[in-house]
Order: sequence, then C-alpha cells, then structure tokens
Amino acid sequence: MDIGGRLREVRESRGMSQRDLAARAGLTSSAISLIEQNKSSPSVASLKRLLDAIPMNMSEFFTVVEREERQKYFYSPDEYIELSPQDIGLGESAARVSLRQLGNASRHSLQVLHETYPPGADTGPELLKHDGEEAGIIVSGIIEVTVGDQVRVLNPGDGYLFSSQLPHRFRNINDAPCVVISACTPPTF
Repeated sequence: MDIGGRLREVRESRGMSQRDLAARAGLTSSAISLIEQNKSSPSVASLKRLLDAIPMNMSEFFTVVEREERQKYFYSPDEYIELSPQDIGLGESAARVSLRQLGNASRHSLQVLHETYPPGADTGPELLKHDGEEAGIIVSGIIEVTVGDQVRVLNPGDGYLFSSQLPHRFRNINDAPCVVISACTPPTF
C-alpha cells in the first residue's frame, strides 16, 4: 500500500492543505510532504495522530471497501485486513508489528484484532490515544503494556481492559513473539 499516496488522497478529499493537516496534527508541513512522498515513515502513533486530525481512524485508512452484496460473517486468516505497517515501513520498531483486523470494522460497532509483536517490537515511542475502550487477552509470549502511569508485563492468559483515551503502548520485551487477540469499541483505531 502506498501510505503517502493514500494520506495525500484522504487529505485532499477533505479539502485540507498540507499546512492545515500539519497544524491540526502538531507536525510541520515539511514532515507531511516527506510522508506523502514516501520519503519518511511515521510511527503507528504518528500516523494515528495524523488521521485523528483529518478525522479518520486506522481501520478506514487501511480498509479496502468491501463491495459484496451478501453480508459476510466468516473470514479465513488471509481475509483479515492488515492495519499496521508490517510490510510498509511505518517506523523502525513498528514496521514489525502486525495488527490484523477481522472484517470491515467501519460496518460494525466492534473492532477485533489479531496482533503479533515480534521480539523487540512496539507500537512506537509515542503513546497511542483514541476514543473508545479496548480489551485483549495474551495468547502466547509476553508483552509490556503501558496505560497512563501504569506499566505491567502480561503473560499468556493475562488480559487488559481500559479506556483508549488513556495514553497507552504495547512493547514485546521478550525474545519470543507475542500474540494478542484484542477488541476495541467503537472501532476507533
């Protein structure tokens, strides 16, 4: 996916200049220009901040519109929608995180993710923050989760539940991959 091109397309469709978007997101116009030219890769948190300024959520940004007339209820793993930058280079650590969404969350009030954090991967140095609530259960591996001023290492079977408006971060501090099944409602990530 052409992240820079997609960002430019969305920004222009909303009638925003690079300067407008930069001011709303707290970045410089030159930073927006570099991202749109694919000469700079934002972290997951930075991209989220840009999309919040538009406003648009990550799901809408990465989702290819489903054009099926018949309602879809079942999905195989290869039909999940990759919301994260695993193969598209959004930041050095974030580039290895995989956030795969079940279905098109813009059609539902719940967003379900299959998350994979390779050793050393994290959601970026900037803490994430968005509307809604999120919860998850660690399937395998361990992950350090920061929510507000609390930090906790979670093991398989452990879970979390918090307001997504609190600043948060996920970081794999182990030498094995970590898999998490999570949900966000409403789908604002």
